[in-house]
Amino acid sequence: MNLTRTRLLNHRTARPIELTQLGFGSAPLGNLYHRVEEEDAQATLQAAWDAGLRYFDTAPQYGLGLAEQRVGRAIARFGNTLTLSTKVGRLLKDCAPKDVTPEAFVDVPQKRIVFDYTYDGIMRSYDDSIARLGSDRIDILLLHDIDAGTHGQEGEDRNLRELFSGGGYLALNELREAGRIAAIGAGVNTWQICEKLLGEGAFDCFLLAGRYTLLEQDPLETFLPLCTKRDVGIILGGPYNSGILATGPIEGARYNYAPAPPAILDRVAKIAAICADHATPMIAAALQFPLAHPAVKTVIPGAANPRELRQNIAIFETDIPVALWSDLRSAGLIRADAPLPKEPQDAA
Repeated sequence: MNLTRTRLLNHRTARPIELTQLGFGSAPLGNLYHRVEEEDAQATLQAAWDAGLRYFDTAPQYGLGLAEQRVGRAIARFGNTLTLSTKVGRLLKDCAPKDVTPEAFVDVPQKRIVFDYTYDGIMRSYDDSIARLGSDRIDILLLHDIDAGTHGQEGEDRNLRELFSGGGYLALNELREAGRIAAIGAGVNTWQICEKLLGEGAFDCFLLAGRYTLLEQDPLETFLPLCTKRDVGIILGGPYNSGILATGPIEGARYNYAPAPPAILDRVAKIAAICADHATPMIAAALQFPLAHPAVKTVIPGAANPRELRQNIAIFETDIPVALWSDLRSAGLIRADAPLPKEPQDAA
């Protein structure tokens, strides 16, 4: 598989950071929803590497350190020709069994999460990730879930005070200036906080979970044009809006990690019908659509085993008729100002 290379830019030094358009999201390898055996985790990471993926994302949250450890063991085999991101803001503390905070992860280490976006919190989180990864080669460091979607508005305001008055941003910048990392950003579920962060600091990229997808394109109003203007790269996680663009509008379909409401089910049914008219899996259209925007540098669907990894690659390589995109636009299901994927013969 010959994956197109893209670049993020370090805005302090103009240093380019190389990615592949298809990256690897490691949340499933933290035992998301169900246990993944170590052998299967390593086989999945190896399959991603063998397929040509050269961007890997992880986080302390994923399995309370488990995913970082698993990714670290893999990159020790892979060498230095990849780009790695992890996240800061969640410290993992030893705790009693009753205080473990696994969220959606199972069979996790005995840890609890403490949010901390101060100078000391960012530095401790970075050092802890280095220890779990067994490597100091973190390229991109992302503030994790600093936004109101996780903490509520009062919590977001507190986190921003910690970041800008409590020294968290200073810590990120020091790490970047010292060359210990290549880029800084945030990994969040809302685009509004990214726009707010761009008004306060020199951020290089954002990992946006959903929000710019086949189902919703509100960031085209102000945020994505700002990213294009400032050459800020978007790493697109959650291209399926947490499931519904993969499963279709079935009973129990999930949107934003919850049962999809009727309006979303109806909109997805219309998208699915047009995809069916063009004999194209909706999941393929969902994965490829965001990459048409010049600010979006990579998409990172997760995989829990080699089979799922191979499915992601097949979906990514699916040829999609140009008429499908125009029909979606004519039906009002894609905004008129949304860039559309190029024709297959022009994609190189």
